[in-house]
Amino acid sequence: MKQLSSNELRALFLKFFQKKGHSVIPSASVIPENDPTVLFTTAGMHPLVPYLLGQKHPQGTRLTDVQKCIRTGDIDEVGDMSHLTFFEMLGNWSLGDYFKDQMIPWSWEFLTSPEWLGIDPDKLAFTVFEGDEDCPRDEEAANLWRKCGVKDDHLFYLPKEHNWWGPAGVTGPCGPDTEMFIITKKPCGPDCSPACHCGAYLEIWNDVFMQYNKQKDGSFVPLTQKNVDTGMGLERTICVLNGKKSVYETDAFTGILAKIEELCGKKYTSDDENTRAFRIVADHMRTSTFIIGDPRGIGPSNVGQGYILRRLIRRAVRYGMGLGLQEGFTAEIAKVIIDQYKAVYPELEQNKAFVLEQLTLEEGRFARTLKQGEKEFDKVMNNLRRTREAMEKILADDTLAAAEEAVKTHVLRPQPDMVSAIEAVKAGDLAKVKAECQKIHDSLNVIDGRSAFKLYDTYGFPIEITKELAAENGLTVDEADFAKRFEQHQATSRSGAEQIFKGGLADHSEQTTCLHTATHLLQAALRKVLGDEVHQKGSNITAERLRFDFSFGRKVTKEELKQVEDIVNANIQAAYPITLEEMTVEEAKAQGAIGLFESKYGERVKVYTMGPASKEICGGPHANNTADLVSFKIQKEESSSAGVRRIKATIGAKADD
Repeated sequence: MKQLSSNELRALFLKFFQKKGHSVIPSASVIPENDPTVLFTTAGMHPLVPYLLGQKHPQGTRLTDVQKCIRTGDIDEVGDMSHLTFFEMLGNWSLGDYFKDQMIPWSWEFLTSPEWLGIDPDKLAFTVFEGDEDCPRDEEAANLWRKCGVKDDHLFYLPKEHNWWGPAGVTGPCGPDTEMFIITKKPCGPDCSPACHCGAYLEIWNDVFMQYNKQKDGSFVPLTQKNVDTGMGLERTICVLNGKKSVYETDAFTGILAKIEELCGKKYTSDDENTRAFRIVADHMRTSTFIIGDPRGIGPSNVGQGYILRRLIRRAVRYGMGLGLQEGFTAEIAKVIIDQYKAVYPELEQNKAFVLEQLTLEEGRFARTLKQGEKEFDKVMNNLRRTREAMEKILADDTLAAAEEAVKTHVLRPQPDMVSAIEAVKAGDLAKVKAECQKIHDSLNVIDGRSAFKLYDTYGFPIEITKELAAENGLTVDEADFAKRFEQHQATSRSGAEQIFKGGLADHSEQTTCLHTATHLLQAALRKVLGDEVHQKGSNITAERLRFDFSFGRKVTKEELKQVEDIVNANIQAAYPITLEEMTVEEAKAQGAIGLFESKYGERVKVYTMGPASKEICGGPHANNTADLVSFKIQKEESSSAGVRRIKATIGAKADD
């Protein structure tokens, strides 16, 4: 078989299908435009759904491309030999043109011909759909493979879970497929097949024969237009062709990993722990760069694609800091990724400034959160350790002495799960003491919801990070209790929402109105610098100053306050006109307006827009232009309550004093 680089494989695949009469189309956005059921483009067919359903494509019925894809269902698995969140999919489509009788011989030709990949046929295996109540056994595909020269012991019939593709979302085009595998080693036994997990078979290509349209009720309706949709994972195929053990050893990653080595001063393969961390940072940074640098690129947030992006960046930051990478490393790695892919995906170079800005901001925000959160997590772990040791001492002692000593040293804290043990100690009931302590001991493999929520609410520590840290210590998290506490927190927030957004002021003087307008710019700047977890918790406006309360788990640094102040003043100097629109809550949400959307708004709300700086639901009143504020100055930042900070600021002449 040929040894090819990523660039060579892309070119070879497209050349092959161009010779078969296909038009080359560009990769679509990684953020789907026509499929609301998924967050990201997970396959090449996503952008083509309308055409698979019968709409005419401007470039004809035969298409081929290399599609950017993101699949995040296995984020936690990234770090092993093969799992990726971003990958490139080589694909070709027949939109009601050719079908199995042409596609299968072409697949065989591309795989085995010396002109193309030149893979030894004896090293290939193939699967077809075995049939069920929705679709019959695919003997047509099987016989076409046999006609190409495939031996029966290299041909397998497998059920829907293995040989059926789609739809990409809840509904849409789908059908049976045939899959192509490299045989990497001797099968593990007589019943071994590509469905086995022994690693003998590695999938490299998939031909989907779209014959059905899945409905909302789960039924399958035959398509009037039969289509072919294929997918060959570039990274995996390059890995196989070049005899590499891992996708991370291919040219898709070698440059990225070399940069990480340079930045941290460690070797990629120095030990298993470092190797996994290198892979996580490399994969997550590649994916994040493609999300932010996409033509429809977005920044980190707490919803939708932005939430997944935030999780990827934060996970990369955590493992990067563990490797000793210094602040600013995300932008440095992104530069390498952009340079590596800019010829193929020029949008990355075009959006480079935005990519670097978003990564730098998110990394800085989370690095500080991580340091504080990990300290608090260590306290939780220490408490669990101390309690475990105390329980083991009690269980190993045949007297009440150990239990009494535990009470004295406050290991048995008067919490609900420990009250019975304390009462048993006081009553002198040794059997009951041991029974209750055994219950406590058995529960110490779980971080309670109270501790997990405190990490989230007070320190801004995401539940996903808490779960990861817990798993690394052989623990789990009581997610049900966390969710309960989170809901209670949301309910409390909702109870004050109406007051926050009514817009009522002590007076409607020009100065007071401008101060109120400044709270909008302030909140937008805080979210840009500190993250989208910032939400207004209250405000107070006088003729002298504004007071703004917001959710955040730590003291804001002087550097961060200066950034916030500079952003607000830049938006004031930009002299943005302030416009008012009335719309539904859903329309406001779709436009990216800030609001507490769990609140009980009326049928229509007022949305105030200040150029690109701010879009927020509010009752008003507001200035006519951001320039009316003249200038902005933060006077003080302090704690208001647990998880809530307070800023006092002035505008206009007072700001310049």
